[in-house]
Parts: sequence; structure tokens; C-alpha cells
Amino acid sequence: MSPEKKSHNFPPITECGGVGGEYGSIAADLDGTLLLSRSSFPYFMLVAVEAGSLFRGLILLLSLPMVIFSYLLVSESLGIQILIFISFVGLKVRDLELVSRAVLPRFYAADVRKDSFEVFDKCKRKVVVTANPTVMVEAFVKDYLGADKVLGTEIAVSPRTKRATGFVKKPGVLVGDLKRLAILKEFRDESPDLGIGDRTSDHDFMSICKKGYMVHATKSATTIPKERLKRRIIFHDGRLVQRPTPLNAIITYLWLPFGFILSIIRVYFNLPMPRYVVRYTYEMLGIRLTIRGHRPPPPSPGTLGNLYVLNHRTALDPIIVAIALRRKISCVTYSVSRLSLMLSPIPAVALTRDRAADAARMRKLLEKGDLVICPEGTTCREEYLLRFSALFAELSDRIVPVAMNCKQGMFHGTTVRGVKFWDPYFFFMNPRPSYEVTFLDRLPEEMTVKGGGKTSFEVANYVQKVIGDVLGFECTELTRKDKYLLLGGNDGKVESINKK
Repeated sequence: MSPEKKSHNFPPITECGGVGGEYGSIAADLDGTLLLSRSSFPYFMLVAVEAGSLFRGLILLLSLPMVIFSYLLVSESLGIQILIFISFVGLKVRDLELVSRAVLPRFYAADVRKDSFEVFDKCKRKVVVTANPTVMVEAFVKDYLGADKVLGTEIAVSPRTKRATGFVKKPGVLVGDLKRLAILKEFRDESPDLGIGDRTSDHDFMSICKKGYMVHATKSATTIPKERLKRRIIFHDGRLVQRPTPLNAIITYLWLPFGFILSIIRVYFNLPMPRYVVRYTYEMLGIRLTIRGHRPPPPSPGTLGNLYVLNHRTALDPIIVAIALRRKISCVTYSVSRLSLMLSPIPAVALTRDRAADAARMRKLLEKGDLVICPEGTTCREEYLLRFSALFAELSDRIVPVAMNCKQGMFHGTTVRGVKFWDPYFFFMNPRPSYEVTFLDRLPEEMTVKGGGKTSFEVANYVQKVIGDVLGFECTELTRKDKYLLLGGNDGKVESINKK
């Protein structure tokens, strides 16, 4: 760590009484200051796993004793440099940027410290100075905390391959006096009104601020509600559900081989089973399935089947509905590989995004029996519903809304950047995954297109609202395209993803 050149005695952040924009500018550290956690290891682990691989994450976890030894007994800079090298070396810059935008914000958002953020938020000019790589924190700090500038460690990139070399650019890892020099360069002749940090190595830059405050680690410190952030977190990516602290990471890697074997059993043991039996075999294998509401009877011969309209949580939604109904149903889907369609335990038909052709296909399926459709067009992990495509409302008046929800404690069973084929396996790798299916009343005739004279958009919005009210989810106008542009830099179509 940087040695103390002077003895500083900064007051605690609780004594900072600036309100209503009294302070014009602030320079703030990140880990342990704006964030409750003083360790950046979980976020480097997320980069290693989500931008790299589980194997890279394992190497980082096994290297943790060396990182701690270097950080405490050699220098803070060396410990962080080791984290950067293992997590970043050989990774494409684009992948690092996508992870910083799609994966990290959800975890950072749950770690924002209340008292320091309130001071930070009241200042007009906000600058964050951190030892973390700029590429790793900039998206969150600017978009969600409202910072104007991020002064962080700059990673070295190969100009030929556009991959991180694992090293950092000069002047090096931004700790100690290098933070002070970065602040001086940014503010020039005008010192920041406030400087806040949490450790001795922050004293260097805090000493050049007009006022400095220490953010001490206390048990009473709390995080802010996510609603206080500058932007809502609706979309996010990545496989890990919990923040990978050292303990959580160890548990996850110990569970991986058992979880993978268990997921194979859960998938293939149930494939040949009759649908009326699967609900009970799910319980035997640790999968909790809760079914609520009145399940509609099967259609009479010669009549159109029921059109089940679902909100979309995972690719398993139609299969779970078939298990709940205890009978054969069909489903339609977008942008799914041929292999996934072949392995589906229920008839699955790929749509073409040609409105007339897709409508004709779905009408034929309804003539054969019940049909499941997810009009959001993609999954959403948070408590929001995306805009419902109105096409389903033109197909039939026998519309049955179904509210879907699921809980995953260790792995997410959905992905944008990853391989979608593995989605069901990751879901079933969770120790105790659960699914909730709520069948709602069939739409009254006056709320349909043919019987009630409603427009297809009115019906779609009504169904979205009914499902949202049951689940307690917020309805939005966001679409599949919005999600994929944010998280993956593409429109979500298989062909466009394959071009990347």
C-alpha cells in the first residue's frame, strides 16, 4: 500500500452536512466508498466467468491467496494487477464492454452504500477515482450513479487482435499518489469541494480536496433501494445469480459437477415420462412446481384449441404448461436452433417473422389442438413485462392468459451472449429450482377481436395488464430488440448473432 506521507484525520462521512447542492464538485473512491463492499474480487470474478469461462474463474479463485498476500504484504497495486491479469488477459475488448454493461450493473446496484451515495448525489460535478479498470466500472458509474467522469486504471490492448494483454497502461494501477495526480490533471487549478474514500491510500487524493471525509466500514451501513439509481435495471445477462464472493464462488465450484449430473438426470429422466407423472417426478428430483387457477378442459373434437398466452421467463415455459395441463400441446418460438427444436419434448414450430406466414402456421396448429405462445418474444428476468405482440389476438377468441414465474438460486437458465442450448441445463443445475404456473380466466367475449370488436393491440395490452397484475410485475413498452441491443449488441436473431 502507499505509505502515509502525512498524518491525516478526516472526519467520518456521517458528519458531512452538505445539502441542496452546497458542494459543487466531488471526487469519490468506489470500492468501500460508494460501494458497501471493500473488495473488488467478486466483480473481477464476474468478468473472468462471464467474459471468459468457468475455467478462468476457477484459476482466479485458486489465485486468491496469492492476491491477498500481494495486496497486504507487498503492495495494493500488485494485488490488483494480478486480479486484472488473470481476469482480462486474452479477452476481446468488446466482450469486456458487453459484460460491464450487461452483467456487472445488477451486482453493483445491490452494493451501493446509502450514506456516501446521498452525499455524492447532491454534488453538481461528480468524479469517481478508482483502482478498478475503467472499462469495467464506467458503464455502471455513469449510467446508474450519475457520475460525470471515471478516472480508473487503463488496460493495455493489443492493436492487432483487439484483446486485452493483461497488463495496464502507464502510469499503472491507480492507487495512492496516482489517484492524487489523476485528480489534479482532471480538475487542474480548481480543487474538488469534497473528497471521500475508505482507506489510507485514499488520503493522497482526499488531502487536495477542500474537505475530506472517511467512509468507515460499519455494521450499520446500508444499501440504497434500487429505485434511487439513475436508471432502472430491467435487462441483465450472465449465468451467476449470486454475487461471487470467495465463499459463494467456492460453493458454486464445489456444486458444479454434482449440479451438472443432476441436471442431466432431471432432463432425460423426465423426457419419456407421461405428462401426468412428470409433476411428481419433478418433486422427487427436487424441482418445485406450483400450479394455481382453473385448468381449462381440452377442446372438443372439431373445435379450435385454446390459445395459452404466457409471459416469458425461460425456454421451459411451454413445457411447464404442458406438464401442468397433463396433456399434449404445441408451442411456437423465435430464433431457436434446429437441435433445440429436435430435442423439445413437445411439438415446437419455429416462426419466420413473416406476419402472414406465421399467422397461417399458428392457425393450423390451433386446428389440431391447444397452442402456447409467448408474445413478449424473449425472456425477462426482472419483475417487468415487455410489450406483447398483438398477432395472437387475431388468431382466436379462445385466449387463456397464463402467469409464469420461476426462482433460481445459483444459475440463470437464460442467456443473451451464451449458448442457448445450455439454458435448460443451467436451470436444472440449481439445487432447488421452482416454477409457478397460474391459469387465469379465459378472456370474456367482449375483450376479444371477433366477439367484442376490440383491436388486436387493445387485447394484447389487456392480457399484458392482467398477467402483470397477478404477478405484481410492471408493464413496459420495451421489446425484444431493446433487450438484445443493450445486452448483446445485436437484434436477437440467430443469423445476426452468428455473424458476430
